[in-house]
Amino acid sequence: MTDGVCLIIPPSAFLLDDRVFVSLGILKVAACLEKAGIKVKVVDCSGLADYCNFVISQIDDFDIIGITATTPQLPAAVNIVRKIRETKPQIKIILGGPHVTLVSAAYKKEKHYGRAHSAMKMLEDTFDVLVAGDGEFAIFEAIKEDSPKLIDGDDNHSNLFMKNSDYEVSPCPARHLVDINSYKYSIDGNKSTSLIAQLGCPYGCNFCGGRAAKSLRMIRTRSSDGIIEEIEMLYRTYGFTGFMFYDDELNVNPKMIELMNKISDLQNRIGVEFKLRGFVKSELFTHEQAQAMYRAGFRWILCGFESGSVRILENINKKATVYDNSRVMDIARKNGLKVKALMSMGHAGESESTINETNNWLLKERPEDFDCTVITVYPGCPYYDQAVETSSGIFTFTAKNGDRLHSFDVDYMTTADYYKGDPNGGYKSFVFTDYLSPELLVDLRNNLEKNVRDYLGRAPVQVSNVNFEQSMGQTRRLPVI
Repeated sequence: MTDGVCLIIPPSAFLLDDRVFVSLGILKVAACLEKAGIKVKVVDCSGLADYCNFVISQIDDFDIIGITATTPQLPAAVNIVRKIRETKPQIKIILGGPHVTLVSAAYKKEKHYGRAHSAMKMLEDTFDVLVAGDGEFAIFEAIKEDSPKLIDGDDNHSNLFMKNSDYEVSPCPARHLVDINSYKYSIDGNKSTSLIAQLGCPYGCNFCGGRAAKSLRMIRTRSSDGIIEEIEMLYRTYGFTGFMFYDDELNVNPKMIELMNKISDLQNRIGVEFKLRGFVKSELFTHEQAQAMYRAGFRWILCGFESGSVRILENINKKATVYDNSRVMDIARKNGLKVKALMSMGHAGESESTINETNNWLLKERPEDFDCTVITVYPGCPYYDQAVETSSGIFTFTAKNGDRLHSFDVDYMTTADYYKGDPNGGYKSFVFTDYLSPELLVDLRNNLEKNVRDYLGRAPVQVSNVNFEQSMGQTRRLPVI
């Protein structure tokens, strides 16, 4: 074992402002280390330009470094490793987080040497130890002198995989190890932060990273009382009265209404009014849920409707129908909730016709806000795992009806450019279909954005709307509502 561990949060250069939501996963790992009596330091590089030199100035007392990285954070993580190797080559460097989890899941599914094996090999060559899946227990294996190269916390048959009982008693993220007040997010003027009430999403959407990763697929819950304790702690310790629930889908939890009622009771007990936001799954949404959410302080909900096309929703394997999505709009409005519609394009079979269907659905249903992005193909999603190389550097996914999606191979170690976008039209697609080129996809996305916003009178996009990922384990588009 070691006397101390330094954990690093790389910057998210693909965001216009990455001081919005703190990285909770690595703070959860930090809390577990602290609970075990191990000294922990968190070096938070969010929003820093000269992050490599900042890291070097912070790690003098440590010989073990742990880095978390989503896929688009990986280039920054690699830059940090190279800088550390220049100055302190003897330091042990561990990589955990969503990217290695997704690559490991894709690697285990790949029957022959392919791009998942190549991606895993690059990670193995760069980092001393890789941690896939849950890190709360795996970190203690990773910091041992004789730790293996890969520690698999994504195996649900392993004692490294968190069960519900483990999740319930695990400590809250160690937010005190970062400057939490430097993160600026508000809900209707209330000082706000994010929290996670449950882990995992059981659905199999083809664009979603983590569909092969047990730690991102299997739901793990904790009691409503445990969640209430965390909310009250955040209020009393930091003064937060707004909370963004970063669960994949709040209403997957069968005890969601119980939780909403307990949040209402907490506000009555302490005499404070909270403002809340979170995501729902459309086909599961009910009037009872909407009523409970409103009582708890929700005035907005977010829903990944994705498309107004029946064909595209079927190709996505979304399970929800166009009718389900429209029903959400009706239920929300009848219960005082506004809706931010999360839309996407660039799926298998996407054409001008299917994009026009999405455009028309938005005009018909008139959500209070929306975003629309061209999808990104991550390791660990079916679009990646089930694709085959059809020409040099081009991988093709084929839907059940024969519709196809083509994606360019990307070196995740060196570039995050394909995640970037800006409100002024800067955007690049790394996918295309049999009907639409990458350039035409971007043009159609931009046209839809302008057309719908002009028609509905909605405000222009305020942040990058390309950080698209429907798994809570990966960076997903940040709501600005």
